[in-house]
Amino acid sequence: MSLLAVIPARGGSKGIPRKNIRLLRGKPLIAYSIEAALNVDTIDSVIVSTEDEEIASIAKDYGAEVPFLRPKKLSYDDTPGVDPVLHLLEKLKSFNEILLLQPTSPLRTIEDIQGIIEFKRNKKCPSAVSICEVSKHPYWMLRLSPSDLLEPFIRHQSLFSLPRQQLEKAYVPNGALYICDIPWLKAQGNFVGPETRGYLMPTERSVDIDTQLDWLWAETLMHKGKE
Repeated sequence: MSLLAVIPARGGSKGIPRKNIRLLRGKPLIAYSIEAALNVDTIDSVIVSTEDEEIASIAKDYGAEVPFLRPKKLSYDDTPGVDPVLHLLEKLKSFNEILLLQPTSPLRTIEDIQGIIEFKRNKKCPSAVSICEVSKHPYWMLRLSPSDLLEPFIRHQSLFSLPRQQLEKAYVPNGALYICDIPWLKAQGNFVGPETRGYLMPTERSVDIDTQLDWLWAETLMHKGKE
């Protein structure tokens, strides 16, 4: 089974400018994903998909392959995340599985990557995605009416007052790991489908950096991990 790891990294981040190569504790953000992937024996190739020459240069410095730059039309804010991957797979025909590693998950470990690969293969499923337990249960979420009245987002009034321990656990994709069979991905046009299994990761390794507050939280957790 030949496994390709892809790290998508466009240059036009708006929330945190140049986020993917901004230094996080002295290292470009993207480097954490590259280094982790390169240390997993079952990954055959680590490729960065980017339209940005500076990102490509830094990715190569850390050991990733950048065989070509992606078209700029696949690098906009509203470009579906799967589109650059499908574009890459049009040019790379020699792999059976693909593992997507978002550079915005720097706390993901080598063991997490190895874990989801083994999980997918042991389950004999075509697709698996990393998840974590939510800290705020969806039954407690509210919407605000035009007149500022609080309304339950999910209409289970009797559950709103229940303690957390009595609620069924709820999970969310944490953005760190997506793995699937390539023919299945091409057929589905998405990393997630009816056959996708959830691979549980700890909340403390599930930071997905999108805002400055996320960045600060990641720095704090990384500092704690070094103590």
